[in-house]
Amino acid sequence: MDPVLLSRLQFAVATMFHFLFVPLTLGLSVMVAWMETRYVRTGEVLYYNMTRFWGKIFLINFVLGVVTGITLEFQFGTNWAGYSKYVGDIFGSLLAIEATVAFFLESVLIGVWVFGWEKISKRAHAIVMWLVALAGTLSAIWILLANGWMQQPVGYAIRNGRAELVDFWAVVTNPFGWLEFFHTVAGAYTLSAFFVMGVSAWHLLKHQQIIFFTRSFKIALVFGFVASILVAVTGDFHGVHVAKVQPAKLAAMEGQWETMRRAPINLIVIPDSENERNSFEFGRIPGLLSLMAHHDINAEVVGLKAFPKEERPPVLPTFLSFRIMVGLGTLFILLTITGMLLRNKLLESRKFLWIMVFSIPLPYLALEFGWVVAEVGRQPWIVYGLMRTADAVSPVAGYQVFISLLGFVGVYGMLGAVGFYLMFKHAVKGPTGIPGSEDDRRIPEGALQPEPVRT
Repeated sequence: MDPVLLSRLQFAVATMFHFLFVPLTLGLSVMVAWMETRYVRTGEVLYYNMTRFWGKIFLINFVLGVVTGITLEFQFGTNWAGYSKYVGDIFGSLLAIEATVAFFLESVLIGVWVFGWEKISKRAHAIVMWLVALAGTLSAIWILLANGWMQQPVGYAIRNGRAELVDFWAVVTNPFGWLEFFHTVAGAYTLSAFFVMGVSAWHLLKHQQIIFFTRSFKIALVFGFVASILVAVTGDFHGVHVAKVQPAKLAAMEGQWETMRRAPINLIVIPDSENERNSFEFGRIPGLLSLMAHHDINAEVVGLKAFPKEERPPVLPTFLSFRIMVGLGTLFILLTITGMLLRNKLLESRKFLWIMVFSIPLPYLALEFGWVVAEVGRQPWIVYGLMRTADAVSPVAGYQVFISLLGFVGVYGMLGAVGFYLMFKHAVKGPTGIPGSEDDRRIPEGALQPEPVRT
């Protein structure tokens, strides 16, 4: 049993499972904050109930994210001791800031939001939710800056046989980390929008709480339309930067073996790593890869053959994951544009509503495949150009990692089953206490706030 492979599998399982909950937390917090703000400004009970309904799903998701995220940091000591010893001075400082500042702040604010109904003013309560969203975003910044440093190490010096931090400002302004942040957060917002639209579409198909879910759908639609466009824009900038600092990853993403100017993109490709070529190519568009990678149709693109075999990333998983991610991202733009055109006749657009219901898992897949591109495409380096993955693993036996891997799969399987069951049950049940008509949606001035929705 290879402890390096098993450790990579264990960390991949833990990370990818944890990331099932992170994006919805980031995006749903913003939408819930917007809904509560609308309630404060208009006094409409409808927005109050939307805040409570979607807020409960947010809380369930947040709790699962916290539980599954805690174990990740422990693995740096149990499975990746070599990595922690060599670069812990830099990587550890970023994680420490995230845990002691952003995560702690977010947790405290969520407690205030949960228990602060009718104990603080409506305006203050809405502000707390905006602060929750801000704290979650701050947490994402520090995590992604840490990952960005692994992708493009900066601000360090090799002293005493390890990498030591010498320029913290260079680390926190690392362009790779910030491009990852904007691209990932835009993807998280897209996922959250499709989640809300999918759940709303289900209830509209059942003709349940039509006013409530039509309004929810339209809020998420605008949110998702803007976010899906931002995903494409930030992805373009990110791809250009990858071409500059990780040319081997870019070549694997596109199945480009030869170094050439006016490099093409083939719409359909089957890479053949063993023979260092593509066994099948179709739909060749000359110069497009050069244009997309360098914004210059005559630019040179470095091919995989320019790198030693031992320094090339696994080509097929990187290539396929990138194509799936891009294809799904394009689909999200098309679906949100279609939604904008049909937004005033949703009930009559049953085929579109069914598509949106079945589209709920697609952003999850897009984000997970995006991380496969980022992490598998970086191999064989755990810190690009600085430390190989094989040198970062702890000196433990393979069977020990295998046993812990089975434990992770079992525990995470149970947590996932419970978490998704609770979200599914709450989403399908729908809200209660919603006013029956448009006429009684406004609370008279000076009236008591509505009783909390019991779900």
